[in-house]
Amino acid sequence: MNGMDKKSSDWDEKPGVTRRRFLGTTLVTGAALFARGSDVIFGAESSAPPDIATNPTWTLGGDLTVNRLGFGAMRITGEGIWGWPTDRANALKVLKRAVELGVDLIDTADAYGPETSELLIAEALYPYPKGLVIATKGGLTRPGPAQWVPDGTPQHLKQAVDASLKRLRLERIDVYQFHRIDPKVPMEESLGAIKEMKDAGKIRYVGLSNVEPEEIERARKIVPIVSVQNRYNIEDRGSENALTYCEKNGLGFLPWFPIGGTRGLKSNNALNTVAKAHGVSVFQVALAWLLERSPVMLPIPGTSSLTHLEENVAAAKLKLAPEEWNAINALASKQES
Repeated sequence: MNGMDKKSSDWDEKPGVTRRRFLGTTLVTGAALFARGSDVIFGAESSAPPDIATNPTWTLGGDLTVNRLGFGAMRITGEGIWGWPTDRANALKVLKRAVELGVDLIDTADAYGPETSELLIAEALYPYPKGLVIATKGGLTRPGPAQWVPDGTPQHLKQAVDASLKRLRLERIDVYQFHRIDPKVPMEESLGAIKEMKDAGKIRYVGLSNVEPEEIERARKIVPIVSVQNRYNIEDRGSENALTYCEKNGLGFLPWFPIGGTRGLKSNNALNTVAKAHGVSVFQVALAWLLERSPVMLPIPGTSSLTHLEENVAAAKLKLAPEEWNAINALASKQES
């Protein structure tokens, strides 16, 4: 779940400052992700200068090492995350360019389109370059536009895994994420089915999405978990406890809507000040802040624009001074007051 352009999403968002409305956007080019040093975990609410997370990569499951800034493939679909994009050729170019720029973690889901995102990924990138990790999700169905209905029944999940394998032209899915817990189905039954598919060699690693720490703990008693994907950005840190759990237990944390989704980030003074000081956009600053927030953070910004893609990847090279990081960090408490 991810997004940066002006499209409707699977969760309601209020209108606000979007990337297209921000006048200070400056394109910072660069294909290589910025290589940095050691990693230190720090707390979001600390008023002291943070120990910046500087690791450029993260390893999922002990052997899948990826650059920490990935790409979310929800926005390459049609309007409202429904159907085919109006410019299919452009969607394919965005996917190809992402890999050219060094992105080696692409997040998608069978519900995006539905099915469209996975099909476009295969069309653009198959045969896949060595080292590319595709993380998809299952457990949400799309009866119609703007409809997102959980289905965690074992039968559905097993069929969903097989269908994703076929669409992505894979023999095994590197990371399969349970998209959302179905309140009508015990988690143990849903994850039990996913574990069966893993044991059958169809899934390499399992991840979760939209979960609380106690749910992660329950899930890990059923099947090993390597990642969690929850909503998280500068202004919305409702998943702080889940992030902390991931840090303590060595799980990757994929924040969806990392810059605020379709709502966008508000034009706060701290963001504008830092962006102007570095000659970049507030969205690049937001991504840089996330990367420095925690060594387990794996942002997956999505876009259907080649220009925005270039900006997103360039954000991995942006370094924030401790006082800049703290000024941005303080925005969360201001939003809550």
